[in-house]
Amino acid sequence: MKTHVTVYTMTTCPYCMAAKKLLKKKGVEFEEVNLDEQPDRWNECESRSGLQTVPQIFFGDRHIGGCDDLEALQRSGELDKLIAAL
Repeated sequence: MKTHVTVYTMTTCPYCMAAKKLLKKKGVEFEEVNLDEQPDRWNECESRSGLQTVPQIFFGDRHIGGCDDLEALQRSGELDKLIAAL
């Protein structure tokens, strides 16, 4: 079974755009939950992440964090390992 990747975003957020760009570059398929278009899902995002900021990135139930966290995983080589485990 493939692990589901979820990215909570907002339309004009530059960090959201950067995170999605990196995931796409890595060939990761993900569900984008645009909170501008689905404001009823803010509570879901906040309860899963404990934060009120976007993007919030999840690999399955594992909270990756935001764009800076994703980029740090990329720099350390850990992102490739997480993607390989999907």
